Amino acid sequence: MAGASNLPPGFHFFPSDEELIIHFLRRKASLLPCQPDIVPTLLLNLYDPWELNGKALQSGNQWYFFSHATQTRTSPNGHWKPIADETVISGGCNVGLKKTLIFFIGEPFEAIKTNWVMHEYHLMDGSTNCSSSSTSSSSSKRSHKKKGHSDTESKNWVICRVFESSYDSQVSFHEEGTELSCLDEVFLSLDDYDEVSFAK
Repeated sequence: MAGASNLPPGFHFFPSDEELIIHFLRRKASLLPCQPDIVPTLLLNLYDPWELNGKALQSGNQWYFFSHATQTRTSPNGHWKPIADETVISGGCNVGLKKTLIFFIGEPFEAIKTNWVMHEYHLMDGSTNCSSSSTSSSSSKRSHKKKGHSDTESKNWVICRVFESSYDSQVSFHEEGTELSCLDEVFLSLDDYDEVSFAK
């Protein structure tokens, strides 16, 4: 499965920030199957970004994988340095956090900056944060308790998108507001979609 897509012919994996969190990261953290189940789990500290080919899910010039949240984010030949945080919103709810990191080669005190960029997505405290819907937040918390799954476990999972910034033509695809109707149709057709949907 790693490095290859099992999507039907004609389908491409270019999810938005919102889709990565709702349809993949939230399900992974809730111990629910991801549909389609094509994103592998990797230990971030074992690989430099140029070694992800054949291990992470490749789509165009981007690589996707699940990992466990870590503070150091070191690799065999360098480390990832956080540079920005951005809240991901869906239907008026804060559903996650998008961290942008840059890869540096070498030790921190003499590191060389590269063009490799990683977007690391986190759940928002294991639940949604809706300014006008406390009921939805309470319902989400009850659901986690019912499954015996703690917020701490949820926050340990992240989903990552890695790419080289000199080849980032794909990155602006979602920033322009383009919708992926084929992905929406796949997700909406799932019988268990209501388990991960959020109140509008």
